[in-house]
Amino acid sequence: MSAGLDTGYQAVMARSTQILRNASGLDYDDFRRGRLCFDYEGLMAATGYSLEQVADVQRRCKVGGTPLLELSNLTRLARSLAPAGMGARILVKDEAANASGSFKARRASLSVQESKRAGYPGVIAATSGNYGAAVAAMCAMQGQCCIIVQETFDSRGVGQPEIVEKGRACEAYGAEVWQMTVGPELFYMHLRLLEESGYFNASLYTPFSVSGIETLGWEVAQEVRGLTGRPPAAVVVTHAGGGNVTGTARGLRKAGAGETQVIAASVDLSGLHMASDTQFNRKSFTTGHTGFGMPFFTNPDRADVPHNAARPLRYAHRYVTVNQGAVFYTTQLLAVLEGLERGPAGNTSLCAAFKLAQEMPADEVIVVQETEYTGAGKHPTAQLTFARDNGVRVVRGPATLDKPGEVIAIPESPEQVAYAEIDLQRVRASYLRGRLAAAEVGDYRQLSAAELEYLAEETNLTRESCLALLKRAAE
Repeated sequence: MSAGLDTGYQAVMARSTQILRNASGLDYDDFRRGRLCFDYEGLMAATGYSLEQVADVQRRCKVGGTPLLELSNLTRLARSLAPAGMGARILVKDEAANASGSFKARRASLSVQESKRAGYPGVIAATSGNYGAAVAAMCAMQGQCCIIVQETFDSRGVGQPEIVEKGRACEAYGAEVWQMTVGPELFYMHLRLLEESGYFNASLYTPFSVSGIETLGWEVAQEVRGLTGRPPAAVVVTHAGGGNVTGTARGLRKAGAGETQVIAASVDLSGLHMASDTQFNRKSFTTGHTGFGMPFFTNPDRADVPHNAARPLRYAHRYVTVNQGAVFYTTQLLAVLEGLERGPAGNTSLCAAFKLAQEMPADEVIVVQETEYTGAGKHPTAQLTFARDNGVRVVRGPATLDKPGEVIAIPESPEQVAYAEIDLQRVRASYLRGRLAAAEVGDYRQLSAAELEYLAEETNLTRESCLALLKRAAE
């Protein structure tokens, strides 16, 4: 870092764009097109890696080629609850088989490879979950130094079991771990460390990270096609920051499975404030929940990079939520019926898929596109015990009893596993209002043809449908 540079909070935040540019080798201004448009595909292509090259990097890093498993017993249970002729086959892509134990190794492998190719001395990632362990593992494998910055504790110094475990995992891979209290210091320290170290920013939201997930969607399409002769009818994706949805959908499209329905799924944590010190330890899910999922739908550029490569609204056909207790219940179903003990975050999409399968014809296939490893701090027992210790009641009963931060309602039977549908049209309208306000467009009728086309792509609508929604949103 240059001598005499102001390291105060405001000064560092004011330099954030330059710091991030230096830490990625990407100048996002190169892709801006006027007041509103952005060359998204140009940004994705700027990584310089083809899908085949990404797959090659991942093979060398013990990533990808994970098993696609048929959940025959869960399918049988779902069919017993479904109308006659209904109950799609449920398959799961077992991403716990990746080095580091989650799909995050796909995105980390390419980011670390790029850091090494570009001559950076090391890698930094700000993350409290599986991604940190993935980056640390890939750095160990590729001989790069690694710093992981975690949001771990509340002001009492109490850390969530899953996050604390992730810190230990990162250290086991040789990473240096910085642990923060909840609040704005996470991004500030991330920026300071990037500036002082000259390390590469392995953000979750760069095109390198998102491109790494495309192989997952491509594998799902190819493997299901090989098994059934056609792509899956639906793929359910646990949704938080949007990279999982985006990368998987792009991979499906590249494999010729553009007709496959992409369904995003999050745990419903509505009512909890993600940056609240008092509520930080009252949420039993550190990712895959609506506290991230909803904001990243309506404003993807709230990320720690100038333009987020994860654009879930471009790709998701549906968005559903499930309650906390149902995810814990489904985690146990997977263990006792299929002999697979996996972590709850990945089972968010399995929980939704179990109910969605009951609404689909029996000759169709629904794929849960990832699992994650489980361990001491990630196990439901540890998380539920921690919830009780923080004043959250754990009861048995339907989802109507569930209240984030206060009550976790675990179903009494599989009939009580359900999901809620989020109205994506309302989400799209919210995105459009925010985008026009940010670009200081006072009237949608002032949009150029190119700007309207861009917004249609961003919201996964036709030009005509987007224009109609803009009109309704303005009324």
